[in-house]
Amino acid sequence: MVPLREQLARPDAFVVAAELVTSRGLITADSSRKVMETARELAADPRIDVLSITDNPGGHAMLSPDTLGTDLISRGQEVVIHLSCKDWNRNALESRGWKLGSEGFDNVLALSGDYPVTGHKGLAAPVFDLDSVALLSLFSEMNEGLHDERKPDLPLGRTNFFLGCVVNNHKRREREVMPQYFKLRKKVRSGARFVINQIGFDTRKDDELLRWIAREGLPVSVLANVYLLSPGAARAFNKGRIPGVVVTDELLALAERHGASPDKGRSFFVELAAKHVAVARGLGFAGVYLGGHMPASTFGEILDRADTFAADDWRAFAPEIQYPVADEFYFFEPDPETKLSSDTVSAAYLDSKQERKTDLPVPVKYRFSRRLHAVAFEPDSPLFPAGRAFYRTVEKSAAAAKIAHGVEQAAKVPLFGCRDCGDCSLPDIAYVCPESQCAKNQRNGPCGGTREGLCEVYDTECIWSQAYERLKAYGEEESMLDGPVVVKDNALARTSAWANTFLGRDHNTKSDGA
Repeated sequence: MVPLREQLARPDAFVVAAELVTSRGLITADSSRKVMETARELAADPRIDVLSITDNPGGHAMLSPDTLGTDLISRGQEVVIHLSCKDWNRNALESRGWKLGSEGFDNVLALSGDYPVTGHKGLAAPVFDLDSVALLSLFSEMNEGLHDERKPDLPLGRTNFFLGCVVNNHKRREREVMPQYFKLRKKVRSGARFVINQIGFDTRKDDELLRWIAREGLPVSVLANVYLLSPGAARAFNKGRIPGVVVTDELLALAERHGASPDKGRSFFVELAAKHVAVARGLGFAGVYLGGHMPASTFGEILDRADTFAADDWRAFAPEIQYPVADEFYFFEPDPETKLSSDTVSAAYLDSKQERKTDLPVPVKYRFSRRLHAVAFEPDSPLFPAGRAFYRTVEKSAAAAKIAHGVEQAAKVPLFGCRDCGDCSLPDIAYVCPESQCAKNQRNGPCGGTREGLCEVYDTECIWSQAYERLKAYGEEESMLDGPVVVKDNALARTSAWANTFLGRDHNTKSDGA
């Protein structure tokens, strides 16, 4: 078994990862046995380098990925374990990390996760205590060696995680695409060393992702997501049933037409996936991530078909797999010869940056809030010492502190929908509240589930799309995610966020002291 990190480090690497979607029920249940049989067939296939096992995909309760993975690593198979933040708080995620590291699961794909859609006797309560960036940061710290907080001199041992993440640039709006890129940069800084892009059917966007990563100089290996489409999957994607995955009407019509053939489109969809594999290899991806509901033999069939193509056939295939939505945003200008991306940044994008042109209105309350923040709430602002002195005095009296807290809430609730978390991220997200307006409380950038800029759960504009537009009006959008990883301190709930800022207790000012 060659570790994934070594496979990806090879100069000519082209790693093949196969996705395994776990089932519901005991490992002895019929559905689980079928997944196990598929897994063992794939493990025995020399064409498959690594098996990637999902964690409660689609927001459903499923068999834990390491239950299936234990059998596979005992057979010498390299495995990637998906780890989602939606069902676990930070303590449980750390505990899971110790368990995975102790059992030999070194490859972890860090995910925020899909919002739950159902559960036992009703909808499950989502957790989202951490997000994918914070999870990467936690596991990176575990790699460095955490110490027991109660016994600082007691080392807990170093893990050996090889960390991965996902990115979704298959989106229509600039305000969706660019924050995805900025978040990817933050994920890499937080420890991600491989990245898988979201399902998409636009090779120009695949090409753009590689070019953007190269432009940024990010030390990360990229696997292209190649999905075996079917008429049923195309319908689900087209209707937006899978957050962040888009199948256009044009591609749906093609899928339906081939689905009406005697083999229900099987040969066409296998050919399409094989062509996508060839394009990924030609573009310079470090490998492919094969997904879709299919038997083990079909994984091999796709790879065998891809191997029959000539070395330069991918150039002709690339324009065939381009199904963008209308007016889709691209960071780079097109290359008229290849029909892919060039290395020239979009002139329209640069012009809009120069003009600070925004697609969403910038509200007056934001303009006022940023000015107030600059003069009072920044540690080096002129009024910050006065604010600190005020709250030091106020907190000497419980009654005075209660009144001050009430005044704060009287302002913040109507303006921002404040939920009184006490560890405020309003300044981090251009004064859009993640507690009240983000279903997943994403404090380190957007999840990948938006569609046309809208949240997958609330059907309102994503908070990070709003933040991008507000910051762009001031020429500050490029650095919107350059700050430290944000982890909310839940101990501050129902306390004064203003007091916590001035007295150095929140995530922004802890390092400044009180």
